[in-house]
Amino acid sequence: MIFCFGCCNFVGENRVLMTKENGKNEQKDIEPVANCDQSPEVVTNCNDLETNDNIFSQSKIESLILTIRGEQVMIDRDLADLYKVKTKRLNEQVKRNIEKFPLDFCFQLNDFEFENWRSQFATSNSDKKGVRRAPYAFTEQGVAMLASVLKSETAIVASVKIMRAFVAMRRFLVQNANLLIRIAYLEKHQIETDEKIDVILDKMEQNSPKQLPEAVFPTGCVWDAWTYVSDLVRSATRRIILIDNFVDDRVLSMLTKRADGVTATIHTRYSEQFLTDLKKHNEQYPMIEFIQLPQRHHDRFLIINDKVHSLGASIKDMGAGMCAVTEMAITPETILGLWK
Repeated sequence: MIFCFGCCNFVGENRVLMTKENGKNEQKDIEPVANCDQSPEVVTNCNDLETNDNIFSQSKIESLILTIRGEQVMIDRDLADLYKVKTKRLNEQVKRNIEKFPLDFCFQLNDFEFENWRSQFATSNSDKKGVRRAPYAFTEQGVAMLASVLKSETAIVASVKIMRAFVAMRRFLVQNANLLIRIAYLEKHQIETDEKIDVILDKMEQNSPKQLPEAVFPTGCVWDAWTYVSDLVRSATRRIILIDNFVDDRVLSMLTKRADGVTATIHTRYSEQFLTDLKKHNEQYPMIEFIQLPQRHHDRFLIINDKVHSLGASIKDMGAGMCAVTEMAITPETILGLWK
């Protein structure tokens, strides 16, 4: 005997079972049986017959409910999947019964809503990525009306589940209204805070002291001179070229302050000690290129990107005696071409 519990439809009249007790034939009435009783396979729950597809799960349907124009709605394509019909047919039925679908039941997404919907869901559903025409959105009342115009058992079953999903979502919003308001407030407060921080940073940048195009350092101002040249090195975004007869490991230490990706080249005279220091430096830090200067060379220059700075003393001696740093109008290529 197969037992079925659920919402099955009963068929036929009460049936009669012939039994034999004490050698006599007797008739006993049997309760009506359900359709699923006649299945050749054992069924534990008749509800499984109508909900064996995951697309009918409550959580799946709830995930398809969107908020557009302050209304909870579902998109025509998603409804068509649930009703097991094509989107085109669903919309055709709506147009044929347009008097049943006022704007508070059904509306078409505008351009902004369409692009926003497509950008949010195209990555999770490739089918939506190719949608060219703005879809229609159905409110809870519109979904209820769809079942009456589609006229299919699948549409009726799906509509019941969709209506329950709308109710569950509405109950969730009511129960968590204070929390959602709080989250919205925090998001708004965060945006306002970020905007204020951006304004403050812009003001700080505008009011911060700019690198002067020239500076003079009296004797003994070693730190001030070192800091000034360090700031020049940090300001480089592409290249640093130093032309100086006398360079030691202090200059290599200075050039470690440059930003990532900034190339560094030193034009100086040949020195075994300097080459040894340079080799050890390049084994650990981004490479500094060495180019040997001609023997007869006097002035010192520091090229930062496309600006040339004339140095009154070697970097290692800046501030030991009175010296100046001056930005020149001449191009780097002019300086670099003088001894080639």
